[in-house]
Amino acid sequence: MAISAADVKNLREQTGAGMMDCKKALNETDGDFEAAVDWLRAKGIAKAAKKAARAATEGLVTFKSEGTKGTLVEINAETDFVAKNPTFVEFTENLTALAYDTSANDAETLASTEMNGKPVSENLTDLIAKIGENMNLRRVATLEVESGVVAGYSHMGGKIGVLVALSSDKSEDEIAPVAKQIAMHVAASNPQALDSESLDPAIVERERSVLVEQAIESGKPKEIAEKMVEGRMKKFLKEICLVDQPFVMDTDKTVAEFAADAGCKVAGFVRYGLGEGLEKKEENFAEEVKAAAGL
Repeated sequence: MAISAADVKNLREQTGAGMMDCKKALNETDGDFEAAVDWLRAKGIAKAAKKAARAATEGLVTFKSEGTKGTLVEINAETDFVAKNPTFVEFTENLTALAYDTSANDAETLASTEMNGKPVSENLTDLIAKIGENMNLRRVATLEVESGVVAGYSHMGGKIGVLVALSSDKSEDEIAPVAKQIAMHVAASNPQALDSESLDPAIVERERSVLVEQAIESGKPKEIAEKMVEGRMKKFLKEICLVDQPFVMDTDKTVAEFAADAGCKVAGFVRYGLGEGLEKKEENFAEEVKAAAGL
């Protein structure tokens, strides 16, 4: 298949590999972008699968947490000015409170929930007309435990939002600070799963395949390569699973050990980075001015 210059550029930005290597990787994998990343990693051309610098769409990630329940909401807008608009901020606070009260766990359900006498979606349409920017209710999650606490944390003025649930027989006053500290850890370390059991098997298999290929490329027989990979896989899982990560405030302990010392167990977490996974269109200011002037 034909490989476009844009595909090569995108792969180069994500991996840091040279243009010719990126073109070859795409040709070798029939244009499959993720497979091309893995091909470059296996060849040692790309040291790591760096994420492309995808500019986040703007807006806010907000939360409400009390006692054993917490809710996290992401609302996107076109510019960062809207995130500071008092009307928008008030709307997000009211919407988050509504999501908390109804234990909403997805955007579609919340969008159809009544707010001020009509669905949330219609309220959002009214806000778009009032402020003059497109907006989107993107994600909603609610965490709850029978006994323990759910704490929230907001970082960078709503650019990152986190909920952490701890199971415990201790009082909320005793363990709320522990949950807050772990939420701060989650904001900083961005774990991909709670533990290895809850990790997507496809992620594990993909990493294992890349590591085996790397070992084989270094000249090791496949049988030996697979044994070498086991140690690397353990390291990989510790890096991406929350309970196994070294706790950022005390790296001699894992997150699970830090929680256990406080009489708790990490029951779950949610982390939203504003606009993650969404591509923001590139703006050409000069062209916008020309268009506005009718030139």
